Amino acid sequence: MITREQIYGKEAADLLRNITTYHYIRHDQFLRLYPGKEDKIANLLSFFVKQGRMQLDKKLNLYHDGTEASPDYEMLAAIWVLTDFIERADYHSSTDFPTKLIFIADGELYEVIYVMPGNETLIEHALAQQSNDAEKRLVIVEDSEQIARLTIPDVTAYCTVDMDTGAIQYYKQE
Repeated sequence: MITREQIYGKEAADLLRNITTYHYIRHDQFLRLYPGKEDKIANLLSFFVKQGRMQLDKKLNLYHDGTEASPDYEMLAAIWVLTDFIERADYHSSTDFPTKLIFIADGELYEVIYVMPGNETLIEHALAQQSNDAEKRLVIVEDSEQIARLTIPDVTAYCTVDMDTGAIQYYKQE
């Protein structure tokens, strides 16, 4: 007989790692992080909420670990970008400002950076102060017009994220 641990073990551990790493994740993001396992993930999420190992804010439709006062919408946008690469990703994690998260896909390290309008100079300055370990950078902007105001090295693509659907539009800087 197969035990619950054998059926759900890896995914259960991964779900708990993800919620403690990112603190807030939407239900549909969780499902997109585990393509082809949507039913299993939905069952695990329900189980963890019942156990008290995760909380669900039904008003915001966000799972959280209870450690942060409010959702980090920049991180939620970065998670949407991650879901676009998840089938090729070997590893992902949150990281320090100005980068929101990193992931390894196809053997290359990606940084996902979020630039709010008006913070272009701040992000450029912060990136100039750190060593560049990333092979590729994906930069989220709220409006494609921000791209012309940015000078960031090693950008693979700029993108906008539809926070409701997770749809991502990619741009190259000319």
